[in-house]
Amino acid sequence: MNPDPFVQFDMWFDEARASEPTLPEAVALATATRDGKPSVRMVLVKQCDRDGFVFFTNLESRKADELAENPRAALLFHWKSLVRQVRIEGRVEAVSDEVSRAYFDSRPRGSRLSAWASPQSEAISDRAFLEGRVAELDRKYPGDDVPLPDFWGGYRVIPDRFEFWVNRDDRLHDRFLYVRQGDGAWQRALLAP
Repeated sequence: MNPDPFVQFDMWFDEARASEPTLPEAVALATATRDGKPSVRMVLVKQCDRDGFVFFTNLESRKADELAENPRAALLFHWKSLVRQVRIEGRVEAVSDEVSRAYFDSRPRGSRLSAWASPQSEAISDRAFLEGRVAELDRKYPGDDVPLPDFWGGYRVIPDRFEFWVNRDDRLHDRFLYVRQGDGAWQRALLAP
């Protein structure tokens, strides 16, 4: 294992992109309310580098509410084809409007219209409601100029802990832990399965 968890993650992520049949960037995102009630859902990590792991969402969603109350999160990448997983924990911060706008503008037009149409995490009457909203927005924003909604943006998980897990026979799995120290260095340990 590389002594730098970001380098190790990049190596595994490259392998996952080559072997996972669909969405190697899919990750389980766990958040919790101020009083510790947990919630988890799948999101797509759209940027990952030394600054952290970025995903985008409706800023009025349940996950956004929880991150406002408790700005820490955990991520879990699971790559079944490689029988590996990576757990990441850290603090969360909003990305800049420029970063959100750049990613939003790169999305297909239909996805941008859907972001506008969906009151994420709210109860709706039926699917026809969403389809009607998309049709309205299609007329309102003809062509490719769909602006960034003020309720849509990104978050960055800034890791202070990584755990790399490798499946082994007889459930004697390998678990490699990296914990960021106060000086920014990473302390490593091998964990029992």
